[in-house]
Amino acid sequence: MRVERVDFVSVLTQDLQRAKQFYVGTLGLEVETEGDSDMELSCGQVTLDVFDPSSIGQEFAPSPAGLALRVPDVEAARAELEAKGVVFDGETIKTSVCKQAWFKDPDGNALMLHRRFDA
Repeated sequence: MRVERVDFVSVLTQDLQRAKQFYVGTLGLEVETEGDSDMELSCGQVTLDVFDPSSIGQEFAPSPAGLALRVPDVEAARAELEAKGVVFDGETIKTSVCKQAWFKDPDGNALMLHRRFDA
C-alpha cells in the first residue's frame, strides 16, 4: 500500500449549525461542501470534516487529541480569537520547536493555534 496524502480529518459535533458558526464565522474557514449531517471545510492542505455521528447511529464524543491549526503568528491569532469570545486553555506554550495555544470548539473538541519556529 502507498498512502499519497491525508484527504480529510474529522471532528464530531452535536449541532452542525453551531459548529458552522464557530468554524466559519469565528475561525474564518471556508465551506467546501455541506450536507444534512456534515460539512467539509477548507483548512490549508487538508479538508476538515465536521460531522454529526448520530446521523449514522454513532455516539458523540469530543476529541481531546488536538487539531493543530498553523497560523503565521500565534499571539496575534490568539488575540483575534479572544476578541471574538474564544476562551483559551491556559497560557501560550513555547516549546523547543514551536508555539501553541490550546482552545476548544463548542463541542469540546481540542484545537490549537500552532507555529513551528523553523516554518
